[in-house]
Amino acid sequence: MQKPLAGLTAKNAGKEFIAGITLIAIAVPLNIGYAQIAGLPATAGLYALVVPTLLYALIVSSRQVVASPDAAAAALVASSLGGLAVAGSQSYMTLALAQAILCGIFLIAMAWFKLGFLANFLSKPILVGFVGGLALDILASQTAKMLGIHLEPGSEFVEKVSTIIADFGTLNVWSLLIAAVSVVVLMLGKKFAGAVPWALIVLVAATIATVATHADQAGVDILGDVPAGPPVLTWPVIPWIDWLLLIPSALALTLVTTAEGLLVSRSYGEKRGYTTVPNRDLLAFGVSNIAAGASGSFSVGSSTSRTAAMDQAGSRTQLPSIVLAAGTLLLLMFGTALLKDIPSPAIGAIVGVAVLPLLGIAEFKQLWKLDRFEFAVGAACFLVTLLIGSIAGILVAFVLALINMAKRASNPAIDVLGATSDPNESLLYGVAEGTATAPGIVVVRPAAPLFFANGNVFNEYVKSAIEKIESNQSQDNPPVRHLVIDFEAVNDADVTAAESFESLDDWLEHRNISLYFSRVRDELVPRLKHLGILEDEKLFPTNREALLALTSLQTHDASNGSEVKDGK
Repeated sequence: MQKPLAGLTAKNAGKEFIAGITLIAIAVPLNIGYAQIAGLPATAGLYALVVPTLLYALIVSSRQVVASPDAAAAALVASSLGGLAVAGSQSYMTLALAQAILCGIFLIAMAWFKLGFLANFLSKPILVGFVGGLALDILASQTAKMLGIHLEPGSEFVEKVSTIIADFGTLNVWSLLIAAVSVVVLMLGKKFAGAVPWALIVLVAATIATVATHADQAGVDILGDVPAGPPVLTWPVIPWIDWLLLIPSALALTLVTTAEGLLVSRSYGEKRGYTTVPNRDLLAFGVSNIAAGASGSFSVGSSTSRTAAMDQAGSRTQLPSIVLAAGTLLLLMFGTALLKDIPSPAIGAIVGVAVLPLLGIAEFKQLWKLDRFEFAVGAACFLVTLLIGSIAGILVAFVLALINMAKRASNPAIDVLGATSDPNESLLYGVAEGTATAPGIVVVRPAAPLFFANGNVFNEYVKSAIEKIESNQSQDNPPVRHLVIDFEAVNDADVTAAESFESLDDWLEHRNISLYFSRVRDELVPRLKHLGILEDEKLFPTNREALLALTSLQTHDASNGSEVKDGK
């Protein structure tokens, strides 16, 4: 089992520690903003950087992935809890803690039962659409904050946009000025000096300007008092019905965390040449989320932007996360007074700029060029998430994933294989429509498992292929008497496929065509026999052996003036 802080040596410890200082500068302002998105106090975002981050860093197999609440998770928390309690209330906070604990339990269960593959249902178009919808909703909230316009807690996207338009004439000029300068500095700084922690610089500069000019007296909203002290261990006490109501949103958070977390972990492991263990990473996320719920925070996932920043800084261990936890703890104990006068427009600018890449504009352009159907899947998920809600978005995402999978599986590649004059050469290529593999013999290869979605499709293909061959009947192209089905690419079959084969077998028997199988996987034979697909049919190890044996059989029957009526 991999030891904690793998890769850390005396030689790289100094560099890793400096990367940790950089991570503090990035994470603190972002987490304050993400806590506000989630409808929670600033401390909820900061507490996530202490115990949850520490435990995650000690358990995870990835040497680089940074765990933290992110914009998408914060928006999902807000949209899912908004209908259950008033944002900012104690009951709302308690529900957020319970939601994180449920998410942690589900992640640990996925690790225990090795269910990480379920996250594969969230394909790239679905993730782009889902996260993009959440990001645009966040951007609307932060735009209001930058303009000094008040939004009602729990407002949906359309309500937010309507309020911004209706109240645009009442915007606060000082808020707009602070936000505009902050956005310009962040955008230009990112472009020309990406390694500099511009979010922290903007936060400090905006706070100094606010205090010096007394901008809060001119209507600029500030963060306010932040309670000092370390996180306190707690446990949410809510009715059982509330636990049940939180399950859908906790599952949604679990799936998004799994899909993004494992993808980021694997990609950086491959990039930097170290091994990751998906189930251990899920366990780390699970423990981290339970710790978040038990220490006053909310759901934790992988932070792609912070992981990329650490990779760019040369970090190859989890020491920066340990430094982040220690630094945040010191801030909570001795430095919360410094946070009081942070202007909300600056926080809005920092979060707004951070979520811009999550809109997925470049990804949608790429999907449009590569596959219009995949684009439509992503766009549908985007719109549902944005206009109806995150839970509806994740449900639609799964439905679209199943439709996409069924669409592809219901039209598998099926070929009539051709033979060459070389008896040692395999039958690998397809032949022209209406052409047999050899006189009187057809070898057909389905390139997918046979199940309810494509069993009938395969049947119709075989029937059509044989009918077209026989419509071109001649002396060189006699009637089809033998059908060989190449099962090399078939790794499973179900009851519906078995019924389809029974129908095909009756059709073949009526036309006096014998049925054979070739290249059937050994582990599949018992199941095929159990389903009744294989009974007494002859099995051939290769297509070439099937062709030689059946050609010899036809020659023998022809010399005796008879033909084979049944291949069983």
